Amino acid sequence: MNRKNVAILIFNDVEVLDFAGPFEVFSITGKRDGSDPFNVYTVAETTPILARNGLSINPHYTLESCPTPDILLVPGGGGYRSDGTPFGTRKEIDNQLLLDWIEQCSKSTEKLLSVCTGALLLARIGLLEGLVATTHHGAIAQLTEMLSPAQVHPKARIADNGHIILSAGISAGIDMSLYVVAQLLGMETALETATYMEYDWNHAQLKVVK
Repeated sequence: MNRKNVAILIFNDVEVLDFAGPFEVFSITGKRDGSDPFNVYTVAETTPILARNGLSINPHYTLESCPTPDILLVPGGGGYRSDGTPFGTRKEIDNQLLLDWIEQCSKSTEKLLSVCTGALLLARIGLLEGLVATTHHGAIAQLTEMLSPAQVHPKARIADNGHIILSAGISAGIDMSLYVVAQLLGMETALETATYMEYDWNHAQLKVVK
């Protein structure tokens, strides 16, 4: 397999584990045997980024300088402050520049992945029409309003549409990333990665909808 570019989008108030979990999975896959199949990097509209709880991050690239991704991961995080001000994905859902960039990338990526409320951004662009979907339990109602009850699966850990794969909230992004590694490189490689991470990956019990 040719080395694949894995772009992980980040933005202010992004949930840390939403992007850091998948970053870890793709970054360490194949490191022990030297195959190193993924070139993993973060990308953002601005720099630096302040993630949830004030974690400061310097993204590798901006939207303009980002290498063309083979795999794009859109994380979630955010909500509404006490005064009703949106933050995280609830703010970025109206960021047309970011939405346009995601949509453009989606046309050429091998895989488009979302974690948690990243699904709201994909839904806003119209990329989830007719597809199965899931998201963080706290955003199921909003995603259902944007799509339809038949499309949204509240209890699914992973929603696999082939090109577009979504996960439930936060830690589910690790499960989805290992699931994608298994698709691309085989179950043995995915299990080796999970073992190295000391992550108890119950792949046989994952609720996956297609």
